[in-house]
Amino acid sequence: MAQSRRVSGRREQPRRGQSRRGSKTVRVSPARRAWRILYRILVAVSAVIVALYCAYRLASKEPEQAQGPEPPAQENPAGSLSPAQSADPGRQRRPGTYTFLLAASDQASGNADTIMVAAYDTEAQTVGIVSVPRDTLLEGGKINSVYHKGPEALAETVTDLLGVPIDYYVTVDVEGFVALVDELGGIDFDVPVRMSYDDPTQDLHIHYEAGMQHLDGEDVLKVARCRNNSDGPGAYPDNIYMAYPDGDIGRTRTQQQLISAILKKALSNPQKLNAYIDLFLEYVDTDLAFGEVLWFAQPALGLDFSTGFSSATLAGENVYYVDSSGYRWGSCYQLDPEAALEMVNSLINPYDEPMTTDDLNIFQT
Repeated sequence: MAQSRRVSGRREQPRRGQSRRGSKTVRVSPARRAWRILYRILVAVSAVIVALYCAYRLASKEPEQAQGPEPPAQENPAGSLSPAQSADPGRQRRPGTYTFLLAASDQASGNADTIMVAAYDTEAQTVGIVSVPRDTLLEGGKINSVYHKGPEALAETVTDLLGVPIDYYVTVDVEGFVALVDELGGIDFDVPVRMSYDDPTQDLHIHYEAGMQHLDGEDVLKVARCRNNSDGPGAYPDNIYMAYPDGDIGRTRTQQQLISAILKKALSNPQKLNAYIDLFLEYVDTDLAFGEVLWFAQPALGLDFSTGFSSATLAGENVYYVDSSGYRWGSCYQLDPEAALEMVNSLINPYDEPMTTDDLNIFQT
């Protein structure tokens, strides 16, 4: 009698790196295994990107535009508006163009040390910045003293002065510039003039030769602050003289160039976005909501500073001003209305038609 053979019901499992097709075992190549792993990673990364994009779309909020005062209507001889004027809706804000007040305080006095108005056209990808000299003359004194009333008051004053509605204000603690420049590993900057200033009352010491130099955060702050040199004949403070041939206007121009260099390097390093957000939250005061900041972040990354960035300082002259009460304001900066209007129209006008001298409110002595 033939001996029966017991056949196990267990199926032999394929070895690692093999697959079973029917009754055959097929070896899987290392390249194919690597591709499977890579495919799973790509799927996971894609899912994360989609999730982040959806979160960005949900969190970002398109900013609103402020409406400035309308220019006075012109009446016909009969005292009423003409049919053409009645049908004219007036000038309008350009879509996608936003204006900002940028300000930083003087560490010593608390007055505004830097006052700028910026206009960002998110569609044309252009940024224009106009600097308002800190000693600009108003009917009530110098514009830098308004900063003590808060950024909102300064924004209203700038709007009244230049006729440009301010959408948002951004004020920066000067230490924030130091931290940002250090985060970027410093910047290369062409120092425009020789700087040699020592102020024993503030323990402030600024010494730089003119020319291209690598500046860290503290260097940038000192170069931005320098107005005078103190190595003239005599003892302090009689040895002080202006570091720039054109006085504080030259310093304002240097501040514009420093900001441009910092922003250009920051935008060229988008991988530091998390660090930028941390610095923004710590050192910046603004009425921009977080969602609005996110909305601006996307177009800003595509800004080409070599072609889309322009800046200028409002033109004028230094005058010695004594108000009607007899108070001596000393040396002030009186704006040139025609030159100011030209700069406003070329750099920061947010409207769809040119502004006029009627829009400006420049005090003249």
